[in-house]
Amino acid sequence: MDRVTQYCYDVLDNKIIAGESIKLACCRHLEDLEKSKLAPYRYKFDIDKAHHIIDFAETLTLIEGSEGAKSLVLYSFQCFILGSLMGWVDKETGYRRFRQSYIQMGRQNGKSLLSGVLTTYHGNFINYNYGLILLGATKSDQAKIVYKEAVKFIDSDEDLKELFEVKEYKSEIECNLTNNLIRAVGRDTKSLDGFRAIYGSVDEFHAHKDNQMYSLIKDGQKKLKEALLNVITTAGFNLEGPCHKLYRYCKEVLEGKEKNETQFIFIAELDKDDDLEDSYNYFKANPTLQYDEFAQETIKTDYAQAKKMGGTDWNNFLTKQLDMWVAFTETKYMNMDSWYKCATNKTLEDFRSQECNIGMDLSSGGDLTSICFEFVWFEDDERKYFVHQHSFMPVNRVKEHEQTDNAPYKLWIKKGLLTVTHAGGGVKTDYKEVIKYIKEQIRLYDLKIKCIYYDQANASAFLADLESEGWDTLDVYQNSKSLNDSVMDIKYSVEAGNVEYNKKDELLTWAINNCELTKPYQGKVMLDKNSRFKRIDPIACWVDSHKFTMRVEDGCYNPIDALLKASEDW
Repeated sequence: MDRVTQYCYDVLDNKIIAGESIKLACCRHLEDLEKSKLAPYRYKFDIDKAHHIIDFAETLTLIEGSEGAKSLVLYSFQCFILGSLMGWVDKETGYRRFRQSYIQMGRQNGKSLLSGVLTTYHGNFINYNYGLILLGATKSDQAKIVYKEAVKFIDSDEDLKELFEVKEYKSEIECNLTNNLIRAVGRDTKSLDGFRAIYGSVDEFHAHKDNQMYSLIKDGQKKLKEALLNVITTAGFNLEGPCHKLYRYCKEVLEGKEKNETQFIFIAELDKDDDLEDSYNYFKANPTLQYDEFAQETIKTDYAQAKKMGGTDWNNFLTKQLDMWVAFTETKYMNMDSWYKCATNKTLEDFRSQECNIGMDLSSGGDLTSICFEFVWFEDDERKYFVHQHSFMPVNRVKEHEQTDNAPYKLWIKKGLLTVTHAGGGVKTDYKEVIKYIKEQIRLYDLKIKCIYYDQANASAFLADLESEGWDTLDVYQNSKSLNDSVMDIKYSVEAGNVEYNKKDELLTWAINNCELTKPYQGKVMLDKNSRFKRIDPIACWVDSHKFTMRVEDGCYNPIDALLKASEDW
């Protein structure tokens, strides 16, 4: 049996310890083999092409270390990755199937080595001339890690030296057989515009603040009939960054929730309920660990030390060695894994003609203004909530806030999550647009507004306009005594799976990921943000409405009870 398929059987027969994500990747390969036997399926697995890169890799020489030069012998998971990427092809054209690859595993498992193999292979051993191979990372030094892996392979082999010319001063390698060019680049995105990379590598994607480099390489490959963009990374701390978004998407592909035949995925990670005291579970995040007894003892020691020291040491161990996505700050408000599970396809259309409360958080001028519609219903005596937010920003403040907040406001405007206002020279929020939006949703969905709850700061000039529409309004006192119960009930309701929101609302998710908790005052907390440029307005307005929505009994709203509760805070 070929080495790619054999790996799948060994994983599924538990001869190789692997987590559920890798098992799903193996099932995908085996299922696709069966589908490839049928005419309608577009792809087939070419064993010769798979073994060509595997055999090529095992002609390379490793020179790093104290043991002297030795031939590279691939682990079975490395055969699976390389063979899958090169072996799956289009039946009709013969072009490779996979155009993107996402590989995530713990540190020191040979991710860069694999990319070094792919870099060298694409340099001189594919049927493409005068092409570009881009090795990208956040910094030039990081990009050179993969570059140097390729250089080490070249320097260790006299035959390869004749086929490549290393230009160390330019971080480039010229490929003599094909005239292809290998180039290591940092995050100088302007230098990437216009380039078409037949192979692009994005190293340690978790450290990228945005997806500019990933997008620029991918966009440059659109017209290439055969190209590969390879992401290699460990897990990280930014659960709303571009890497974690790609990670979540790839998980959905493996689980069958999304379909993408051209995305290869290999995610080495523990399963949700794995016992961290059981070091055998560490094999799932570290595919080479099963074959290295010395490393097994080292990671046990590292675990005990990190657990004892706690804090950042513990978070680093979980993230870098066990490949677990972890929010770094200890004051983090929301469990983002729980939050993502609450995402649905529901919209306001699903709550047509129903009652709801509105929460409102107004900006002092040109910042973000947010409102939310919150609905409550009961299932088996459990309260369920749906929240729909919408935000507003003056048109002439968008560019400024995109830079200071590092947030894609223009994209959110296009997606209908954010409305720009133009009055007042476009530098101060026009609250008439807020009223217009509320009235439009009421008209479109026949909504019954019970009450509008607002933060009294910045609301005085706006209050008369609200009341002139005939809506009941109530200001919400902004301190921990007033907001603690609402803040914590939202958190616990999310963790219990009793909150729903539309999965396309990236602005809401971005805001809740920005939320932290203040230090307790007399046992009470409220929301805080982790930076003056990390907005939490869509969540702040939700907290205001939820303070009273959570008090609904059996679906019945009691305005007298709401007023009495508000008076306690005054």
